[in-house]
Amino acid sequence: MRARRDEPCTTIAVKVTFLRMDSAPLTPAPEIPGPTHTVIVTAPTVGFYRYLYNTVGADYVWWLRRVMPDDELARLLDDPALEIHVLYKDGEPAGFFELDARYGPSVNLSYFGLMPHMIGTGAGPGFLRQAIDAAWRSGPRTVTVNTCTADHPRALPNYIRAGFKTLRAVQEIWDVPTYLGLRIPDHLRI
Repeated sequence: MRARRDEPCTTIAVKVTFLRMDSAPLTPAPEIPGPTHTVIVTAPTVGFYRYLYNTVGADYVWWLRRVMPDDELARLLDDPALEIHVLYKDGEPAGFFELDARYGPSVNLSYFGLMPHMIGTGAGPGFLRQAIDAAWRSGPRTVTVNTCTADHPRALPNYIRAGFKTLRAVQEIWDVPTYLGLRIPDHLRI
């Protein structure tokens, strides 16, 4: 993924793993610790979406939606084939996931993550299962997701534990614009 040629960038190398689930899980869903609830946010505002995306993705080099112009992002968020689900705990956002059914017959779990204060609380497996169950409710042929070496180190094992199967892994080079101010781990820099 390349930024504009005229802007300073940090070049990183990531291994992207593509996964697929061919049938809905049959096992009981794990619980999310503590009182929580999840809300589908229909056509969220650009500001609220950026808050979710930027906060969840800050430590994982989530940059693509950061450089997307507001009007383009607003059109995307207004698409009824895109669903944003927000996890709340004690009245504040605790995580979110995004389901993209624009290119059926599959549903893609485009983004999934917890807010930094929720990492390590045991909420991940239950929230991931909520995302998987929500994806299967629309009746797709498959559910897909991808993760990369910039994501949390438990992302790939958690997806596999939840029932996703690895399809392939590819090396990608990303030019991440430096003006975004993202923390780039040394092991990703080239």
